[in-house]
Amino acid sequence: MARYVDGFVVPVPTKNLDAYRRMSRKCGRIWMEYGALEYVECVADDVKPGKLTSFPQAVKLKADEVVVFSWIVYKSRRQRDSVNAKVMSDPRLASMMDPKAAPFDAKRMFWGGFKGLVEM
Repeated sequence: MARYVDGFVVPVPTKNLDAYRRMSRKCGRIWMEYGALEYVECVADDVKPGKLTSFPQAVKLKADEVVVFSWIVYKSRRQRDSVNAKVMSDPRLASMMDPKAAPFDAKRMFWGGFKGLVEM
């Protein structure tokens, strides 16, 4: 069953990790309420800078930050587009997505949508 995944990489100041976790739990509940199959947020544990590229380099990680790698799983891109339209119009999310109040630097976050290739 090929699914669709939105993936995110975010630099989070270590001191803001608890605030980020609280925000993520709230966001996860909203995404799941609208139909996402999975909502996962992971904090870097064994992530080193590479010679050419890496997670830390991709977000221009600062000494007091940690990389968070996240993904949301959907049945299909069509279902993802439907879920995200509902999520983005939900007033609960608007209050959490204010860049000035976010516990991370949204300018260095990156994301994208991915079609399933192999699932085991």
